[in-house]
Amino acid sequence: MSVSDPYLLEWANLLLRWAHVITAIAWIGSSFYFVFLDNSLTRPTDPDLVAKGVDGELWAVHGGGFYHPQKYVVAPPRLPERLHWFYWESYATWLTGFALFTVLYLFNAATFLVDRTVHDWSPAAAIATSLALLVAFWLVYDAVCRAFGQREHGDLIVAVGVLLAVAVASWLACRLFPGRAAFLLVGAMLATAMSANVAHWIIPGQRKVVAQLKAGEPVDPIHGWRAKQRSVHNTYFTLPVIVAMLSNHYGWLVEGERNWIVLVLLMLAGALIRHSFVARHNAAVEGRRAPWEHAVVGTLAIVGLVVWLAPARPAASARAQTATPAGYAEVRAVIEQRCAICHGDAVQQKGVALQTPELLQQHARQVYQQTVVLRLMPFNNATQMTEEERGLLKRWFESGAPVR
Repeated sequence: MSVSDPYLLEWANLLLRWAHVITAIAWIGSSFYFVFLDNSLTRPTDPDLVAKGVDGELWAVHGGGFYHPQKYVVAPPRLPERLHWFYWESYATWLTGFALFTVLYLFNAATFLVDRTVHDWSPAAAIATSLALLVAFWLVYDAVCRAFGQREHGDLIVAVGVLLAVAVASWLACRLFPGRAAFLLVGAMLATAMSANVAHWIIPGQRKVVAQLKAGEPVDPIHGWRAKQRSVHNTYFTLPVIVAMLSNHYGWLVEGERNWIVLVLLMLAGALIRHSFVARHNAAVEGRRAPWEHAVVGTLAIVGLVVWLAPARPAASARAQTATPAGYAEVRAVIEQRCAICHGDAVQQKGVALQTPELLQQHARQVYQQTVVLRLMPFNNATQMTEEERGLLKRWFESGAPVR
């Protein structure tokens, strides 16, 4: 078997996806925990802690034990012998994600990255552009942070700048790539920026603080401030990235002329909901009510998308046609024209063959789910299956999937 053997590629897909999810859980979990911790600290009342330079503390109970994490104003007066660094979770998540992107999309660019009804170009050009966009988004985001992050109202300016960058990236990706690839690629842009934040700002800043402590020099607080700023950005990126990664399972979500607006609204909703949880931690410490307004706005954005994307009710003539069961001969013609190229005698993708009545009936539920419910097949609608044909398959399945 060669490395391009479909069976081996499927194993690579499974194992890389498994590793990616595991490392992502570890990274996002630690990110969520430390954001919660940082926003839940209270000033210590113990004189010994104050004398040591402790600026905040938290008492917590978990797993039958009590924990007492403490945070120093800038750095502890003496560096401990054992210091845990949080960075491999980030690097491993990005590396497994990029490897999965390579196996699924770059190795199959002609199918997964190119839809000539969206943009007519070569697979090589699509690969080069997708990789360039990953780098370009990071450069734009980093430039916005550098230019405005330390100004008055800098957080708000950066937030608006990032939103505009995401909107432009979404519009461009959806004009160049099939919807499924475009959504995933924009999510990968944010994920790349998250990992780059760790590699270029958070960890280097922490290393400088450690080096200054070891040299007995005063610690410059700017390194901690920058690291925290990028860490907070990362926690806001998490929900938008996750929804972008999940979107490729829902063809009805990634299709459409204005799919880029759908993506921007989903990502904005995720960021707003995440902000409510971040702000809630501070509110609990300060004795204020939880500011759920942002979560409400994010939820309303999702509700608006649900209404906007709802399929139109068929006209009376269409309803009459829908009530008429579809015959096997009609379905057979659709399968031969739209599906046989990947599920016929010559090729049987995913082990699914549809060239005989018995095989078609055996896989009837899969055909219905993939073409009608999820609208994932034909992949990128490469064979141009029409809405009428999807409706015909729906009627056929709902009438019992007859093959006689």
